[in-house]
Amino acid sequence: MKFLRLIAFLFVFQSASSQSFIPETIESNKLKENRTFTVYLPKNYEANVVNKYPVMLVLDGEYLAQPINGILNYSNYWDDLPEIIIVAVNQNYAEKRYIDSEFDENGLPSGSGAKFFEFIGLELLPYVEKKYRTLPFRIIAGHDTTASFLNAYLYKDNPVFDAYISLGAEFPTAMETRVADRLKSIKKNIFYYHASADGDITELKEKAIALDENIKNSIPQNLKYRFNFFENASHYSLVAKAIPEALYFIFDRYQPISMVEFQEKISKLESGYTNYLIEKYTYLNQNLGLEVKPRLTDFKAIEAAILKNNAFAELQELSKYAEKHYPKTTLSVYHQALYFEKTGEFKKAIKEYQKGYSKEAIRELSKDFMLSRAEALKGKPDQPKEETNTEIKEE
Repeated sequence: MKFLRLIAFLFVFQSASSQSFIPETIESNKLKENRTFTVYLPKNYEANVVNKYPVMLVLDGEYLAQPINGILNYSNYWDDLPEIIIVAVNQNYAEKRYIDSEFDENGLPSGSGAKFFEFIGLELLPYVEKKYRTLPFRIIAGHDTTASFLNAYLYKDNPVFDAYISLGAEFPTAMETRVADRLKSIKKNIFYYHASADGDITELKEKAIALDENIKNSIPQNLKYRFNFFENASHYSLVAKAIPEALYFIFDRYQPISMVEFQEKISKLESGYTNYLIEKYTYLNQNLGLEVKPRLTDFKAIEAAILKNNAFAELQELSKYAEKHYPKTTLSVYHQALYFEKTGEFKKAIKEYQKGYSKEAIRELSKDFMLSRAEALKGKPDQPKEETNTEIKEE
């Protein structure tokens, strides 16, 4: 009931936003028919005309896209998940979801399933990516019948999707072994999430567990993998529990640095605090295609870790990183000045703080703040301190 109330709240939250929902129709040469789908654009899509977004293709779109969109809207508000373009494929009419997901006796897409497979990769995705501002990071999600169908994209050596969300999958022949084998042989980075529950259909539950065991036997470095088995959940209620788990699993490094992350990971490092920040945002760009400007709160967290561990030399590297992303602001000169102050070179610190007068204020680093720091150091004799050597990587 708790999860159902959460989803109900998210629907209300979603309807109050300025998000665009665009019904679309595409004439398919592969299917020899018109197919309808709905595009859910991020609420900031029109305002930020240069921004590009990952694409999530949602099978069973009539009922599965709404809870996914609700979780994304809620998490976008807290900057926990990125904004995403959702493409919801309509399949819940005239047995269409079963026709689209046809497999042969060997467990491979065949007939109408093979045609739908090609429709997604060769017609629908190109149409969406031509019309909308998209990033090359693609996600696909489905439930039971369509959850098994999405696995077929892993049978290609260069899958068109980067991340897979399979909820209560109804596996055709040998899929629990074939998917595991394919995940070990694919060279590109893959995110794979699947879920089952104690109240799921027995055959589906057993095959999901078997798939998990097969995958865990040998997880390649390029595979990011998670399986959730939910207690006290059914074939349908597991979806409400799995959606936020799946999204936070795929984008787990997107969130701002939390107090838990600071205490359990960053502050315990012996060195490399600035590297931690650089690698966080480099990962988002290289693995998810996201151009995320480093958050000011993350700069503050790294600054706190540096000061706590007396790794003052890293303030210079933090200053260089700030100069790259906030060049017109006081952030870079503040960190450089703080370095000189903490290493006892007060005359240099004063000059750096005074440079802040010609920069744009950012957060609490106002011009008055920078000048007051300079004023407080006047008259203090230099007391140079020995620096600790740290190895810093360049972005």
